[in-house]
Amino acid sequence: MSNLSGRFFNWPRRYTIVALCVFAVFICYADRVNISVAALAMQEEFDWSETTKGYVLSSFFIGYLLFQIPSGWLANKLGGKLILGFAVLWWSLFTFLTPFAAGISIFVLVVARIGMGLGEAAMFPSAYNLYSRWVPPNERSRSVSLLVGGIPLGTLFALLVTGWLVETYGWPAAFYSFGVGGALWVVIWYFYAHDDPATDPRCSEEEKNLLLSLTAPVDQAQSIPWGKFAKSKAVWALVINHFCSNWILYMLLAWLPSYFRSQHDLSIMNAGLYSAAPYLSMLIVGNLGGMGADKLHAKGMSLTSVRKLMQVSGLLGSAACLLAVKDVSDPYLAMAFMSGALGLAALMWSGFVPNHLDIAPRYADVLMGITNTAGTIPGIIGVIITGWLVDTTGSFASAFTLCAAINIFGAIIWVIFSTAEKIID
Repeated sequence: MSNLSGRFFNWPRRYTIVALCVFAVFICYADRVNISVAALAMQEEFDWSETTKGYVLSSFFIGYLLFQIPSGWLANKLGGKLILGFAVLWWSLFTFLTPFAAGISIFVLVVARIGMGLGEAAMFPSAYNLYSRWVPPNERSRSVSLLVGGIPLGTLFALLVTGWLVETYGWPAAFYSFGVGGALWVVIWYFYAHDDPATDPRCSEEEKNLLLSLTAPVDQAQSIPWGKFAKSKAVWALVINHFCSNWILYMLLAWLPSYFRSQHDLSIMNAGLYSAAPYLSMLIVGNLGGMGADKLHAKGMSLTSVRKLMQVSGLLGSAACLLAVKDVSDPYLAMAFMSGALGLAALMWSGFVPNHLDIAPRYADVLMGITNTAGTIPGIIGVIITGWLVDTTGSFASAFTLCAAINIFGAIIWVIFSTAEKIID
């Protein structure tokens, strides 16, 4: 027993940082996604059209987009611990206040969602700031896959729990309980997180020496290389692929419960349950892909080839599944194709997602802020366009076809222009 406890308490400190960041992503997406289920009840109570619901669901991304680059800059200058801790506290407060905002007016609800988005914007830039110091290059595919794995974990939780909370206690309960959960994480973060190994008293000397020799330096340059970012074809390939990759994610995060509800006539609870299965697939495939990517690189495949293989496989595989599901009438078969779409999309966790750390490790936080700004746009226009297409056509077929076309475009750009070689030091 003592040996077991010793191994547990002496595990590498970088694993603690990674685990806490994964839980932060979990909370981030649980808070973000719960409204996609709660909105089914809110729509009935407030008599929203699908287009109006689309505006409510997309409003979050306005704040999310506006603060991406500033949050990356702040994390680079002030450290990931401070910025991420404050961000989680901020968005948890707005999650908690959502029912109060909705009770006042739809305008106040939209403002509250924008405020929540401002906080969540700091999630990935702050995490990348910490990863640049805590995660060595040979562990990054797996560690980034674990980080992004918080997306389906949080989504699964929200989809499974929110439907039950809505039907048992009413839709406001989902926002109250999720908001409190985020505040509890902040307390743990304050006591256990550190910006870098050198300042962490729990980090062993062996691990400190390893990480300080392999990761980005703690001291940051006085200026951000904006010009190099703007002139790099690899950066633009990353920007475009963040946009293309996120279109399917945000479309389905917002609309998958509505798809199962309207197209397959399921109850609110069952719509949440059917929507959860694809995210389980995403979690499994994403983490297997991360391990596979690290093994391929260890066996001699160039990191650039690994990134190209994983990204293109994810984009084209998910596009094929979306094209297949658009005419499916059986809910079980639809769930299977959706599981394939999101599962294969998770291969991109080992494609474009860790590429920020590949090409600009010292500025991965800032670069993530830049590319995630583009990656946020689908959360605004993609969600709204999907609502409009559903209202106009009466089905999701056109929305799925559009998403598949965007995926194919991203794959072409990635094959031609991407690299995993360090281009900005």
